[in-house]
Amino acid sequence: MMTGTIKNKEVFLNQIATSLGRERQIQNAPVRNWKHQPQHLVLKDASVDDLVEVLRLQCEKIHTTLIETNLKELEKTLKETVSVHGGGPIVTWKDERFSNWGLSPLMNQTWTSEGVSIHEWDYTKEMENISLAEKANVGITISEITLAESGTVVLLSDKDKGRTVSFLPATLIVLVPKSTLVPRMTQAAQKLRSIHKQGKQVASCVNFITGPSNSADIELNLVVGVHGPVKASYILIDDL
Repeated sequence: MMTGTIKNKEVFLNQIATSLGRERQIQNAPVRNWKHQPQHLVLKDASVDDLVEVLRLQCEKIHTTLIETNLKELEKTLKETVSVHGGGPIVTWKDERFSNWGLSPLMNQTWTSEGVSIHEWDYTKEMENISLAEKANVGITISEITLAESGTVVLLSDKDKGRTVSFLPATLIVLVPKSTLVPRMTQAAQKLRSIHKQGKQVASCVNFITGPSNSADIELNLVVGVHGPVKASYILIDDL
């Protein structure tokens, strides 16, 4: 993973302020309390079950299969879902939650013994990761925040979670813990803001993914799979 050094930061920021004809603002901008904040009212009183139903209906609209399971049945459900989508090759993040959820036997033994190719992201391999993701049939990731209203999963990239896992394979399978459900973008932004305010590092690459890639730019004709996965499945895990 490449790292860089910031040089001439102060000179650069001061020059921008001068070009704008004002003093540079050193302190944080004041928090504004707007009189009307309708963004907080949508699904304000929704329960988790309510959000699941909203997500279920939205997935139908965004050409995404929603599969509901629990931690006990997760291994079986994931294996069946990959099979339905045509099997491997598979690429995944390197994430300890796979092990915590009991998926290690499937990923490290079962699929291998069945001749299914699976590659776990390894940041030291750089371009090899991308090449394998490009050839993969299935990419498996985990949603950190899930927006029920739009059927959007939020993926936070880091050195062990390459973003190409989610957009180069033909099929995207996202494991969605029920505990990650929020009503909409408003709450997702608040969560990311909270991470920052706690002094934790926010991922430099935050991906908001709503089902398979699609575009209706040409004559308003919807085409699915234009610049990413052609198919997408969310596996909703009851972890509460």
